[in-house]
Amino acid sequence: MTLYETQKDQEYTVEGLYVEEAVTRRLQALGLNDGTRIRVLNRKKHGALIIQVRGTRLALGRHLSTNIEVSECPQKE
Repeated sequence: MTLYETQKDQEYTVEGLYVEEAVTRRLQALGLNDGTRIRVLNRKKHGALIIQVRGTRLALGRHLSTNIEVSECPQKE
C-alpha cells in the first residue's frame, strides 16, 4: 500500500521510495530508508501527512505520500 492510504496512529515499515532521485536522496538523508519503521501522526486536508521517523516529525505532501510504499507492522501486545 502507499503511505497516502495509511491510517492515523498506526505503524508501518517503508518498502520503497518511488520519487525523483534527488528527492529520494533527501528523504534517505532524513532517515526514511527501506525497512525503517514510521508512525502516522496526523492527516491534514488535501492529502498531507505528518509522520514520525526515528524521533523526528516530517510533513509530506500528497505527491510524496502516494509514491512511498509501506507495509503494516505487526501490532504489539
